[in-house]
Amino acid sequence: MATPGSPGCRPVRRGLNVIKTVRGRLTALTAALFLTAALTACGSDNPSTDSGGDTAEQLSGEVKVDGSSTVGPLSKAAADLYAEEQAKVNVTVGTSGTGGGFKKFCVGETDVSDASRPIKDSEKAECDAKGVKYAELIVANDALSVVVNKENTWTDCLTVAQLKKIWEPKSKVANWNQVDPSFPNEPMKLFGAGTDSGTFDYFTDEINGEEGASRTDYTPTEDDNVTVQGVTGSKGGLGYFGFTYYEENADKLKLVKVDGGGGCVEPSVATAQDGSYKPLSRPLFVYVSGASLAKPQVKDFVDFYIQNIDEVVKEAKYVPLTAEQKTTLAAEFAELQKS
Repeated sequence: MATPGSPGCRPVRRGLNVIKTVRGRLTALTAALFLTAALTACGSDNPSTDSGGDTAEQLSGEVKVDGSSTVGPLSKAAADLYAEEQAKVNVTVGTSGTGGGFKKFCVGETDVSDASRPIKDSEKAECDAKGVKYAELIVANDALSVVVNKENTWTDCLTVAQLKKIWEPKSKVANWNQVDPSFPNEPMKLFGAGTDSGTFDYFTDEINGEEGASRTDYTPTEDDNVTVQGVTGSKGGLGYFGFTYYEENADKLKLVKVDGGGGCVEPSVATAQDGSYKPLSRPLFVYVSGASLAKPQVKDFVDFYIQNIDEVVKEAKYVPLTAEQKTTLAAEFAELQKS
């Protein structure tokens, strides 16, 4: 039988098969909710689910996804691939930020919530208050990336201490020579994630030592394209966002290495997976509503997303799950089948 993430494998009837949390916990939602009657392995004699196949069950309806602007392109890639099989299912993907996405998710407005950090205790309480149960799934990895303008010839690497000096609350750094005397007398313009973003939470926690602690005199946004435009438009510009946005705009931006104490390391697929890019490597999540899984089209979309995660990650140019992570997914899948 094909395991989760097997390239090229698209089972006929897919069951939500993996519930992975950062702390190794299963959510309160019972495993039975996520099992379907059967799974088809690659190469079996069962009929194909290609949208052109006469034997495939064609679904319809809506699937509403919202949340992290970092994870959004990943879910959009899943939606685009899924449309090849289920053209009548309308999957919409919004990017109101991790926090904004949970606000909608915990009142039942969305089926799937994209998140670039784990759900907070306060958000769990909001979901509990509304009776919203959910599964938490790790779908990819990320290397939160610091970028500068292409004309910036003086900055190849910044230490965590220098990043903190720039971004900490009440920071008065307004010029590059205030970061390092060897840097030029060039005004600094800052661009970054908005306060509803999981990227903001993660960056401030890892760099400033406290989640949400940040200077406020910068250009915040939930749309990473605004950061791209801001940094490209200012010689002294500096910003941060997920690695995939750098890859999409590598011709416009310069990537900065980060020294987390062990020397300067550039974010990449390899350094994100092996953990050497410290402290800005992180997992990425989707949260799925248990109530929404009662809708056939939602269950089918999520099943597709997880079963074809390698293809989805490759399509969206994200950092894939490690072999260990995929082994864990397969083991949890097997355990869920026994439930």
